[in-house]
Amino acid sequence: MDASTRTRSNSNKPKYSRFTQQELPAWKPILTLKWVITSFVIIAILFTPAGLLCLWAFEHVVEIIDRYDDDCLPDSYSTNPDLYIQSRSTNKTCVRTLKVPRKMTAPIFIYYQLDNFYQNHLRYVIKLSEQEDLIVWMKTAALPSFRKLYGKINTDFEANETITVVIQNNYNTYEFGGEKKVALSTANWIGGKNDFFGISFLATGGVCFFVAISFILLYVLKLRPLGDPTHLSWNRNQAAQ
Repeated sequence: MDASTRTRSNSNKPKYSRFTQQELPAWKPILTLKWVITSFVIIAILFTPAGLLCLWAFEHVVEIIDRYDDDCLPDSYSTNPDLYIQSRSTNKTCVRTLKVPRKMTAPIFIYYQLDNFYQNHLRYVIKLSEQEDLIVWMKTAALPSFRKLYGKINTDFEANETITVVIQNNYNTYEFGGEKKVALSTANWIGGKNDFFGISFLATGGVCFFVAISFILLYVLKLRPLGDPTHLSWNRNQAAQ
């Protein structure tokens, strides 16, 4: 190999740096029992109030849910609901009266809710409609119980006030045991009524608190001495330098 070839080979070699060679100093903590207890206590202190705050916020969300598929089925079709849905001459208009349990502050969202309906089934995805009023149905739900936004009311409802809802009972949920509901709900800074986040935060905080207490008892009653960290490989290398 001549001198020009060696020069060309050396020119392709990247410039040496401790960053590219991964030789920068790194923090390698040792998870002692004190560190673990402190970490779990901090997580419990943060998650428990967060869970209580979420549950408090959800309690201030006012929600009305009315299942109408059974009540809107005439008695003459109670034994054959499929015939009722398929009949074109039958009047499927249903009037529901809802009572407001507490004051509902605008905006009030109107949802159409389906239970026991798998919207992500291939047969449903193929038959999706693109009408403007049903555009929210283009986004399929992952779970069999879900809601789709229908509209919004920009006026307040006072407590014990009655709301009249006119519904067309057209969709056949009787053949697969589904449920149709209309839901009215307010919202706040955390969204609609959903206890999942609050319960999850409380459960996480409670588990961390229980683990921290267990480790504290283990630390007090049966402490196992830790090894000497100076024998770790990275500490020996630093001592040699």
